[in-house]
Amino acid sequence: LLISSTKKTPEVNFTTDGRLKLSGRSIPEDPSKFYDQLFEWTFFYCQEAADSTAIDISLEYFNSGSSKALLHILRALADLAKKGHLLTVNWYYEEGDDDILERGEYYESILGVTFNFIETE
Repeated sequence: LLISSTKKTPEVNFTTDGRLKLSGRSIPEDPSKFYDQLFEWTFFYCQEAADSTAIDISLEYFNSGSSKALLHILRALADLAKKGHLLTVNWYYEEGDDDILERGEYYESILGVTFNFIETE
């Protein structure tokens, strides 16, 4: 699933070999219109997932609607980990951006999956 970024939506690069990347800004006016296709892809991917899945999340800003949609996708991936698949979550945040860091820490705490927090300049 390849989607180019816009001023309001992130770049998406999800591949069936277990490499998922989401980067940019996420402030769509109708989050479900954008994220439903991502969740649908993730749902089908989880049916026959690779042994190892890595998701790189590098969002400079996202709104509350995007936050809920992202959590939905991460929950599906966390279920994979609970079934014995290897899951790596790389959460990128800009130096000093405590809001994005704290959002990642919140997801980590409620999903029960360890995140790799990676500070960027």
